[in-house]
Amino acid sequence: MRVMYINKILDFVKQAEYKVLYRDEASGIIKIENEQDGIRHLILGVVPPVLIMEYYLFAFTSDNVAVFKALLQKNRDMLHGAFVINEEGDKVLYRYTMQLENLDYNEFESALNALGLLLHEYADKIIEFSKL
Repeated sequence: MRVMYINKILDFVKQAEYKVLYRDEASGIIKIENEQDGIRHLILGVVPPVLIMEYYLFAFTSDNVAVFKALLQKNRDMLHGAFVINEEGDKVLYRYTMQLENLDYNEFESALNALGLLLHEYADKIIEFSKL
């Protein structure tokens, strides 16, 4: 079943004119990019019943309440996805999860567009946070 979903996602990636950088069907991991949209090394995890989209934004060396608060406040404004912290607690990622069974191209494209818009709109803040 995973292979069927991976093929579906790869078709969506191609339709969106993204480049596949890496794929591992056994783990369900696909890495894609579209430099024109400013998106590099976007990780897609095909983990039935969901597709997980994760994008590394920046690392931090110490906890900063002001940064975390700003990210949580921005989460409230975001239509798709959210800022999250990795398991090790040292990186901020963008993460969006979608149901695979009923996923169509429009929803997939909308998630990509939301990430691109976020990066464009919030780039200065992300850069600022990455320097702290």
